Amino acid sequence: MTMDVATCIDPEIAAVLAASPMGAIDFGTFTFETIPTLREGMANMPVVELPPTTTVSHEVVVPGTTGFDPTVRVYAPPGEGSGRACIYWIHGGGYLFGSGLNVDARINRWVEEFDCVAVSIDYRLAPEHPYPAPLDDCYAGLHWTEQHADDLGIDPARIVIVGASAGGGLAAGLAIRARDRGEISPMFQLLIYPMIDDSNTTASSHIDGAPVWSRAANDLGWRAYLGDLAGTDDVPAEAAPARVDDVTGLPPAWIGVGSLDVFRDEDVTYASRLLAAGITTELHVYPGACHGFEMIAATAGVAQACQRDITEALRRVLQPLSVDASTS
Repeated sequence: MTMDVATCIDPEIAAVLAASPMGAIDFGTFTFETIPTLREGMANMPVVELPPTTTVSHEVVVPGTTGFDPTVRVYAPPGEGSGRACIYWIHGGGYLFGSGLNVDARINRWVEEFDCVAVSIDYRLAPEHPYPAPLDDCYAGLHWTEQHADDLGIDPARIVIVGASAGGGLAAGLAIRARDRGEISPMFQLLIYPMIDDSNTTASSHIDGAPVWSRAANDLGWRAYLGDLAGTDDVPAEAAPARVDDVTGLPPAWIGVGSLDVFRDEDVTYASRLLAAGITTELHVYPGACHGFEMIAATAGVAQACQRDITEALRRVLQPLSVDASTS
């Protein structure tokens, strides 16, 4: 039975998509040759004015692990501090576009709300830089963050990795690499509709007319990211985390995805596997929601619910001592 997007989509999200440039873009129509045009178009989309913030941020070039030195943007409260928690942020964009260096209102808000530090990695993009380059950059940034904990005023045992879409896939892959190498131990992974399964075989990957990120777009993104590995049995688990044989030892997780997202089933399955392995995992499937819904249609009720869920998940991890035991 096929899902009818028009009847299933949340009406508030549908109204925003109808009036938004994002609703008119079909990423699946691009090719490797036209991706530069896509990036230019995305970069020239109207910029929403940032709300006022006390958060201060600056860029740092960090030492790479494979001959390329990526750049991060560090966000911090205005005052000196030590032992703060850290959010390590990985942006989305289908592995094809996006930047970790644009000042991000959501990160500003997290830093203010949780008195934490945030580090956003600007990883190299596919297809020019397929796996493992983007993940290498993410790992280099995380390694730098952990090594410079004192300079950043953070507790290296309180690093949370957070990513959305392809950034969620990189975050999940980063958790796998960190576990396997044993050098860094992120305390939590928060995965916003993560892109983790290159097979494109789930029921949700066949949703006809999936808004924002279609089956064809998914195929393009994975072929770009995996390069010569695409379509083979040699794809490493850290490149497509749905392939991981054993999830034991991965950090606790929060996973959220919309019911109209092509990533829905791979994300639900991954959450189920984490739960089966005894890993504390919170899963949300947002009804009538498409890919990117909580950013594209931020005022919709279901989007606000998602934003609250993300904020509360981070609060429980980053400020566990803020619960007043006397009220229990």
